[in-house]
Amino acid sequence: MSRPALDEPDRRRLDHATAGLEPPFAVVDLDAFDANAADLLRRAAGTPVRLATKSVRTRALQERALRAGLRGQLCFTLPEALWLADLGATDLVVAYPTADRTALRALAHGPHAATVAVMVDSRAHLDLIRSATRGGAPVRVAIDVDAGWWPLRGRVRIGAKRSPLRTPQQAASLAAEIVARDGVELAGLMCYEAQIAGVGDAPPGRAPLGAAIRAMQRASARELAARRAAIVAAVRAVAPLGFVNGGGTGSVHRTAAEPAVTEVAAGSGLLGPTLFDAYRAFAPRPAAFFALPVVRRPSPGAATVLGGGYHASGPPGRDRLPRPVLPAGLRLDRAEGAGEVQTPVVGRPAAALRLGDRVWFRHAKAGELCERFAALHLVAGDEVVDEVPTYRGEGRTFL
Repeated sequence: MSRPALDEPDRRRLDHATAGLEPPFAVVDLDAFDANAADLLRRAAGTPVRLATKSVRTRALQERALRAGLRGQLCFTLPEALWLADLGATDLVVAYPTADRTALRALAHGPHAATVAVMVDSRAHLDLIRSATRGGAPVRVAIDVDAGWWPLRGRVRIGAKRSPLRTPQQAASLAAEIVARDGVELAGLMCYEAQIAGVGDAPPGRAPLGAAIRAMQRASARELAARRAAIVAAVRAVAPLGFVNGGGTGSVHRTAAEPAVTEVAAGSGLLGPTLFDAYRAFAPRPAAFFALPVVRRPSPGAATVLGGGYHASGPPGRDRLPRPVLPAGLRLDRAEGAGEVQTPVVGRPAAALRLGDRVWFRHAKAGELCERFAALHLVAGDEVVDEVPTYRGEGRTFL
């Protein structure tokens, strides 16, 4: 699916809206954000979409997404979930296991035991929870199951290295352990297919690789749909499940169609970072930008901006670097990339840039941008309509 390129009118609109701000600063285009939320819900086709907070990290935008129709939040740490619950949030699931005994104790002995569920994938997790929460309310837990693809009779693994649980028997065995223990209650099950939801199937200029990725994803999706259904059936034979969570922004349409899945997760699709430019099935509108000022001219064909080294997590590569997008036609210098305190940009428009001009960038990922800025300026049309704090701006850095 093609996406409209950013062009000079976009630059003029953003520059006009933020004329009173001194860069560096970050903005979110609310028109694009709202359109992306509607598109996620459309692709889910009635299956509830749980908001992945890691990809937003700004409470005002999380609340906006929930008002748009997303339901519940998928947090990335237990302290984050407890903080959100203190502020009134409900229906919180922590997507990753925790070894934070202090937070577990606060969960079991505080007012949010019925609001938050934490992830487990082993008896060791259950032992740790039990040792940290004695005398408190039961902790709601969800079973995390490996969604990776293991072709060639298991000699090759494709997907994120998450849970050691893979088969219906393994998941049912842990479910039985949960049911038999005091201090924990089975709340749900999660199965995240990173190799489908988080890998673009149309890398620019690499058609053979794109074809290989699409073939892998089709085969992985067929295998996982059957295995996930069998896992859910096996666990439900042991105890009821309140939810079965799967998918991510890149696989919402595919995962939501599985009868065994009761909800899908998404967050990055709200902001449309550059890693999601490489998908054929959907085209989120770029909604998150940051502006950096030109501070020097090292040569007639290059301009240097302040800061910019906001590298995304994951395997190192150029696709993890921020991308200059306005003025259109700029690119990073291959020899320097994006630097912590300065970033040179080259390309035809660089010759016209002057000291103090703005260069607009997009981040490779969504929520990680919020670790660099204390506030986001919200733009509607051609004006800034609000300034809202990020987690960092509220004094919260959970990772």
